Amino acid sequence: MKIDKSLLSGSTGMLLLSLLKSGDKYGYEMITLLEAISNEVFQMKEGTLYPVLHNLEKQGFVKAYNQENDKGRVRRYYHLTEKGAMQLVEQKDQWEVFSGAVNTVLHCGAMG
Repeated sequence: MKIDKSLLSGSTGMLLLSLLKSGDKYGYEMITLLEAISNEVFQMKEGTLYPVLHNLEKQGFVKAYNQENDKGRVRRYYHLTEKGAMQLVEQKDQWEVFSGAVNTVLHCGAMG
């Protein structure tokens, strides 16, 4: 099933922060991991990913750094900051309330 991209847009930052909770990652790694974990429901393009990461960095939720791998290639990694970890907790709490309310309305609508 193809998912409407507008459903993803408001939660992209939260999803990326959640991926970074388990450790530092570079952009393409986040794209492939998000796709794999979500059973291909979330398929993000680089043109979507990097503006969100730059915004998260600007807000102090992530910190970026360059690191050379064993093949001499430099990759830009992203690290979840303490402020970002606190933001993730807050966003997850908000998501629980929001998604619970949506599910309640959807199920209630079947009763009416």
